[in-house]
Amino acid sequence: MTQNAERTVPFDAGGTTAGAERAVGADLLGASEQRADRTEEDGRRRRLTAWRSSDRLLWRGSADGRLGERLAALAADAGAVHDLDEHVDLYGDGVVAALEGRVAALLGFPAAAFFPTGTMAQQVALRCWAGRTGNRTVALHPLAHPEVHERGALGAVGGLRTVHPTREPRLPTADEIRGLDEPFGTLMLELPLRDAGFVLPQWDELVAAVEAARESDAVVHFDGARLWECAPHFGRELHEIAGLADSVYVSFYKSLAGLSGAVLAGPESLVEEARAWCHRYGGLVFQQYPAALSALLGLERELPRLPSYVAHAKTVAAALSAGLAEEPGVPWFRVHPDPPHTHQFQVWLPFDAGALDEAGVRQAEETGVTLFRRWFPAPSGPPGISATEVTVSAPGMSWTADDVRAALADFMARVRAGGERGAG
Repeated sequence: MTQNAERTVPFDAGGTTAGAERAVGADLLGASEQRADRTEEDGRRRRLTAWRSSDRLLWRGSADGRLGERLAALAADAGAVHDLDEHVDLYGDGVVAALEGRVAALLGFPAAAFFPTGTMAQQVALRCWAGRTGNRTVALHPLAHPEVHERGALGAVGGLRTVHPTREPRLPTADEIRGLDEPFGTLMLELPLRDAGFVLPQWDELVAAVEAARESDAVVHFDGARLWECAPHFGRELHEIAGLADSVYVSFYKSLAGLSGAVLAGPESLVEEARAWCHRYGGLVFQQYPAALSALLGLERELPRLPSYVAHAKTVAAALSAGLAEEPGVPWFRVHPDPPHTHQFQVWLPFDAGALDEAGVRQAEETGVTLFRRWFPAPSGPPGISATEVTVSAPGMSWTADDVRAALADFMARVRAGGERGAG
């Protein structure tokens, strides 16, 4: 459609020749974009095939599966968490309401509402608090999800504005919150802060940050997309962590391997208002039972396992650090945070992301071992630095430190071999 629009724009002062040249240029640009799309899709299919065929990996993503596999597994297992003789849900009743009640109880709130996406849930929560506080300014980290991954929706859709207590790659401190030079109505804290490396503050620091916001008569909202795995780091139960905030959003497809969906938990009056805005935003979906059932399965099966994943991630991270320190040709590396705060962490290496991706895919294809998945140019630092996210879940629990170091040595040998081929 864009290409057609470009070909049929009125001719300008350049005349018909200039218009024809623009049309040809648009065709060439469109063809180039299509080739790039095909290349990316081919690469994605290759990676998925390699990861799916691996018999040794640290984590298997829920999006790696095929439709038939996911549907069959859900049909086989859902009866363990809900009565399948019930009627399907309609506009949020039935199994969806049961899920809301389960999450509200887990987090210690009187009410909770299901949303089809966390992006919607969080925007609605912050919008509702802005109306209640009379202040449309939200204090949050510049690496928080709404600032990085939502196309400016807080301002474009909700009419909110944001301020940043800190630019350091960690959650803001109490002093930084007190140091803001303008009033704000809501403090939003992402726990853990994913784009900074899945980092968390210490418990006393979190309590102090919340108290600092309250001193400014602000409310506190937790982006708890990955709150489920924070309990081991804080040494507190989920309801104790969530209880620091006025409202909390949690996700089901990240750490709990659900299909999709999120819940916003908080006071009854806030949740009722949030339901109205969910409807306005187009989130009152006719039937949502597959997502709700998979979320209940995640709460039943994955949630109790998360502490063991968090503990084993420390073993994996330590083995990677020790192995990289001894690898020839690696002048610098970073495992962050060290040790990990949750079951996820970052690894940074001074190599091209494409070369690292190729080494990882080749390792999976040729040995059946997937140590790393996607690599990307590092968000900061000099050119040539790449970063990846490492997740440890059930498939990685059998890996010993020696297994990690052996897989790392093989991976780095492939990186070096790829560099030699490129130089040749």
